[in-house]
Amino acid sequence: MPNSSSMAQFLLLAFSDRRELQLLHFWLFLGISLAALLGNGLILSAVACDQHLHTPRDFFLLHLSLTDLGCICTTVPKAMHNSLWNTTTISYTGCAAQVFFFVFLIGTEFSLLTIMCYDRYVAICKPLHYGTLLGSRACAHMAAAAWPSGFLNALLHTANTFSLPLCQGNALGQFFCEIPHILKLSCSHSGYLREIGFLILSCSLGFGCFIFMVFSYVQIFRAVLRIPSEQGQHKAFSTCLPHLAVVSLFVSTIIFAYLRSPSNSSPSPDLTLSVLYSVVPPALNPLIYSLRNQELKDTIRKMMTGCFSGAITCLFSSAVHSLCNTFWTQPAF
Repeated sequence: MPNSSSMAQFLLLAFSDRRELQLLHFWLFLGISLAALLGNGLILSAVACDQHLHTPRDFFLLHLSLTDLGCICTTVPKAMHNSLWNTTTISYTGCAAQVFFFVFLIGTEFSLLTIMCYDRYVAICKPLHYGTLLGSRACAHMAAAAWPSGFLNALLHTANTFSLPLCQGNALGQFFCEIPHILKLSCSHSGYLREIGFLILSCSLGFGCFIFMVFSYVQIFRAVLRIPSEQGQHKAFSTCLPHLAVVSLFVSTIIFAYLRSPSNSSPSPDLTLSVLYSVVPPALNPLIYSLRNQELKDTIRKMMTGCFSGAITCLFSSAVHSLCNTFWTQPAF
């Protein structure tokens, strides 16, 4: 029975066998990655630089952008490399690192989404206690709890998964290393059941967070509908709907991806689901949150206008400097 540590590499699933489609997937992933990097980078810069955005909501949005950047940088570069160079391999160490960082960032992101739901609940249902319940110290403690919990969860799953002996080959039915597909290769029944138990425990904790979010939104909608003015209702809904859209996409795709039996699933739906929860949200989250956040949109617009004006000024100064140098260096007749 071969040990997993003796395996040099894994084989990932290619999106297509045709070279043209492989290059198409490379350019598609490149575009999504650049959109995610640009959008999340702008949010990070705006929240860090603008004093008006130093609120609990934007503080947690900054952390969410960090996890989104981490997620897109964990899975997509290797998939782009394989599509560009027509390969499907990933090293054993690289696969373990990919599993660890992906589970770490996904778990942290779900914790942050739960905290952001609590932020909206307090802001709408208990506005008089908002400064007390979500002060700077409380926000720092909640963010500090989200990251270590995700780290410990990832460490537990990664250590247990890669300690299992693998005897069913090295081909993974996924474009990145994912725990359910690695478990398919295991030949240790007890270790397999142990990891399934850990997954059930993590899913139970995640389901508890999901129930909390559902309960919070029920209370939020009840409070919003009691607001007498239509403008006040619209403003309250505009702060909640982006978060609800992100949570719905994130939770629904992960539930379908992890509750499906890998042995009974076909590659195409698995690839689609994995792209929906690992690649699409990091690119869409900045757009979803910025559309309904007027202060954030104004700050990003000012930043982009300032950068554009600075670039134009720099180019104009360089052109004038070059013309002057050309003029003064002409020989006299």
